[in-house]
Amino acid sequence: MSNYLLIAQILVAIALIIVILLQVRGGGLGGIFGQPDSVYRTRRGVEKTMFQFTVGLVVLFVILSIWIVQVT
Repeated sequence: MSNYLLIAQILVAIALIIVILLQVRGGGLGGIFGQPDSVYRTRRGVEKTMFQFTVGLVVLFVILSIWIVQVT
């Protein structure tokens, strides 16, 4: 049972990495050095769906992590 949970956690982690890397961030290099963004934007369409999917994957990852600790 714990092997299936570990495989599931690995798959969720890979999916989470891919989704985070696919998200477009319009801040440019200024955000790296601490410059604030001058334009406030709201998420719409695909960007909003990707954000919600990322949140769902994070919640699933945390639940799997807690479950694996309880099983072992």
